[in-house]
Parts: sequence; structure tokens; C-alpha cells
Amino acid sequence: MGLKGKTAFVTGSGGGIGRAICLALAKAGVKTVLFGGNNKKNLLETKRQVEDLGGNAEIFSGNLTDEKVLDQTFCEAVKKTGGIDILINNAGIAMHAPFEETTPKMFDDIMTLNAKVPFFLCQKALPYLRESDHATIINIASVVAHQGYPMQSVYTASKHALLGITKSLASEVYKDGIRVHAICPGGVYTDMIKLTRPDLTPDGMIMPEEIANIVTFLLENRGNAVIDEIIVHRLNKEPFLV
Repeated sequence: MGLKGKTAFVTGSGGGIGRAICLALAKAGVKTVLFGGNNKKNLLETKRQVEDLGGNAEIFSGNLTDEKVLDQTFCEAVKKTGGIDILINNAGIAMHAPFEETTPKMFDDIMTLNAKVPFFLCQKALPYLRESDHATIINIASVVAHQGYPMQSVYTASKHALLGITKSLASEVYKDGIRVHAICPGGVYTDMIKLTRPDLTPDGMIMPEEIANIVTFLLENRGNAVIDEIIVHRLNKEPFLV
């Protein structure tokens, strides 16, 4: 089935993987909703780039970790777009800190954005996805959903949680024609990794556009073979953040 005319909600679309996904979807004729985030300047830049490709993008910004804002923003987006065909939970934060120095606030902040927000966005989207002939949820997890690296205890826990949510949800809604996938990339060169690991360079790392290509592959190939999860390693993989 073609993607042209479908509507995709993408969180964390102000840069990195999220922006690359929005641009790839625009090329495929998908209308994108740049969902969430307080940095409207970054969202506007993504919108500009989408429109330069001839695509259509709407911005609905706000602090998604605030339950009232999450609910209001989602309702406004659905009202404006008329529905949703694709939900891509990409927004997330990382942390590089010793286990014993991790505070309750740090724990709550990461678990909320990386696991709680995707959980309830999926919940809100399901009634609308059941009305779509191309209903798909893609959760961007991480290789740390399978491995535990030092100094990343909470980030690792949050991505394990997101993978678990994905697996359970997929088994619940497959009968409704809703596909639920997880992509677990390792070593993607984004602004987040530049901040948390400034010692790393782009050499040998995965680029955001490569993850975006996998997203469009999943969306364009809805045959009888269902892909539950994709783990993406860089060429010279080694234990490190994201």
C-alpha cells in the first residue's frame, strides 16, 4: 500500500533521528505532525525542510511529560489532521552517570519521557489507528534495550521498558491490523550523543538518515511477513552510549 496522503505523528522531530524521519516521510508523500517538544525553533526548522521537499507539516509543541499538555496537544493534533495512520515515538533523553549518583529526579525524568510518554501516546492513538488501513506504531528504542552498559543504568532501564511495552502492545493489537515495531539503534550520531559523549566522532557511526530509511522500509512493506524488532549496529561497534 502506498504511503501518499497518510498522516504520521513523530515525537522528537526537532532534529536528529526525528527530523530525518520527517524528511524521509515527506519524500514518500506522508503528511507529518511534528509532535511535542518545547524548542519551537527546532520544530520550525524541520517544518521548513519538509516543505522545501514539497511535503506538508504541522507543529504541535508542548512539554509531553506534563499529562495535561500531552492530552491537550494530542487532541488538538487529531482535530486538525482528522486522524492518524502512523505514530513514531522517537523523543528521548539519555544520561551518563554512575549508578550510585543517580537521583530520584534523574530517574523520573528519563523514565517519564522514554517510557511513560510513549506508552500513553500509543494508548491515545489506538482508537484512531483502528480506523486506518495503514495503522503502524514504531518505537525508537536502543541497543541498550538488550544490553547493560556502565554509567547508563536509568537510560538502559527506560529502553528495556520501551521494548517491553512494544512487545506487549504488538501482541494485543495485531488482530486490529495495527503493526507495532521497535527499532533498536546503536551509535547514531545525533545532537544528544554529541552532548553526552563529545569524545565521539561521526566516523563509523550510524547516521540519522539510515534509521529513517529503515522506518520507511517498515511502512512500505506490509506483507504477510511481520518484523517485530530491528537491531541496528554500527560497523565498529563497542559498548558506549545509545
